[in-house]
Amino acid sequence: MRIRPEENEWRYYRMEVWPDLFGRALLVRHWGRIGTPGRIRLDPHRAAGAAVNALAKLLRTKRRRGYQDRIQ
Repeated sequence: MRIRPEENEWRYYRMEVWPDLFGRALLVRHWGRIGTPGRIRLDPHRAAGAAVNALAKLLRTKRRRGYQDRIQ
């Protein structure tokens, strides 16, 4: 989550790794303004390890941009 009331910014970014029906892994990214349905993007990867590596890279980028972890 990234919340900056002084800039009217209330954002979330959620990432998960899911298996698909073909034995691959999907990196699921869901983002938007808090309180809205937001957007979803599915990135297929050949293996779960590749999807987890992509998730870790995106996580580092989001943290540098001011997002903070919120475990659900």
